[in-house]
Amino acid sequence: MKSLNAITLSLAALFTASLSVAAIAMQNNDVSQVKLPSMKPGQYDHQAPTLADIENDSELHPELKKVVLKGRDLFMNTQQLRGKYVFNDMNCKSCHMGEGRMAWSGPVWPAATTLPDFRGKNGHVNSLEERIAGCFSFSMNGTAPEYGSDTMLALAAYHQYMAKGAKVYDRNIGGRGFSSLGKDIPKDVSFGQGAAVYANNCAVCHGPNGEGKKVNGEVVFPPLWGDGSYNWGAGMTRIFTAASFIQNNMPLGQPGRLSDKEAWDVAYFINAQERPQDPRYTGDAKETRQKYLNFHKATLYGTEVNGKVLGQHDNTGEKPFLKPEVLKPRTFSDK
Repeated sequence: MKSLNAITLSLAALFTASLSVAAIAMQNNDVSQVKLPSMKPGQYDHQAPTLADIENDSELHPELKKVVLKGRDLFMNTQQLRGKYVFNDMNCKSCHMGEGRMAWSGPVWPAATTLPDFRGKNGHVNSLEERIAGCFSFSMNGTAPEYGSDTMLALAAYHQYMAKGAKVYDRNIGGRGFSSLGKDIPKDVSFGQGAAVYANNCAVCHGPNGEGKKVNGEVVFPPLWGDGSYNWGAGMTRIFTAASFIQNNMPLGQPGRLSDKEAWDVAYFINAQERPQDPRYTGDAKETRQKYLNFHKATLYGTEVNGKVLGQHDNTGEKPFLKPEVLKPRTFSDK
């Protein structure tokens, strides 16, 4: 007879696995139940290639196909880079759902069609590789693969293949990014109401303390705060970013079920929790906030919430360093 602990673990694994059915459906881009915003008139809507398209593309050189498929594999399971480039429980697909193809879920192909371009977050012109590097530095609380390395080449190749047939430098893109609810945080946003929304809609997958869920050591649902989550410099710490992502993608398999107010409240609640330090930290959260206010004006970092200044700590999570070497300014002169 199985021990009580063994039975409990088996039931827990079965329960979590059943929850992941919705996750698998969404990652495979099953959008039959999706309720999403409408594209605005004149917006460009690109249909990114699927895995089958990559595998069946007779025009792709076999070696290039291997690289693109490797990039997809890294995108879907970035945890295989844990301890070298990734120091939390996030994968690329955690924020860019549906294989990075889905509108309203940060599709990755626009990065390949609009970069190089100036980026306000770091104040200089960014390449596609640098944009990917930012995700490693902030969202995955790590450090980027070397520019031009096999790993970076594979990831860039996957991004670019997702843009196959898309217009270059067309910025009127439908479903791009995470700002469909606008960028102004409502004045009546509520931590307490956000906590209730979280308990009723999010905790079943992401855990009562935002810790996420794993099965046999594999991340099924990513953590939303704490050492295993994105750090204070990640785009998802912006309240408007999280609210729009939640509204258009959560609860998993039921996009659009939450009201705008519920999305704002739960985004506020999630991002009022502690997480690893912003890699650009100066030693003082309020000072760092002011230094990077173009970004942090939309976050709670360096502000007082429930009697505590968020981000005023030296915790870098599992990462044994603060700032990756890749995070450095670039400028051009006429000299």
